[in-house]
Amino acid sequence: MSPACLHEDCTSRYNIVHILITVMIRMKKVVVFLAAITLVSVAEAKPKPAFTSHNFSGVYACKGNNELVGDYEMTATLKLKRVSSYGRFGTYDYSTETENSVTYLGQAVADGNRLALTFKVTEGRSADFSTGVAEIIKNPQGRWSFHNYYYEADDTGGNYGSEYCVLKTVPVQPAKKKPATPKSPSAS
Repeated sequence: MSPACLHEDCTSRYNIVHILITVMIRMKKVVVFLAAITLVSVAEAKPKPAFTSHNFSGVYACKGNNELVGDYEMTATLKLKRVSSYGRFGTYDYSTETENSVTYLGQAVADGNRLALTFKVTEGRSADFSTGVAEIIKNPQGRWSFHNYYYEADDTGGNYGSEYCVLKTVPVQPAKKKPATPKSPSAS
């Protein structure tokens, strides 16, 4: 012991410092080990396969019916999210707009030609959702269509309904002509 440390307090301080140094050395080893594992797993991570399924994006005209509303018409819009779509799995922003211009925002996921659709029906902490399942196929006119069977939860047992939606045709825009470039006068 040093002459300045003639009592028991110095020994306990030495033990605490020794323990802290030991813990820091071990922590450093753990951090290095975790960094090495991370580098190996990043090096071995395989990219997701490219999206290979059909793109169902577009605006759909829908006719539906449920117990609360009866018959109704609306539009549904699917917009593919390429960044999170891969292989046969497509993710979509999904929105609907009712006859009285109320818009509901949600999401959809496709596994091949099967769709799962959901959106919030009410806002707030205890939001209610509409959740549906559908199979999307081409109708006899060659346009994508789906029959959505859905359930909307509420405090009274919920509401069931169905919708039949058909992709609206997109008018073909004529190709824009490039403006004629003026000819430069030729030197005679």
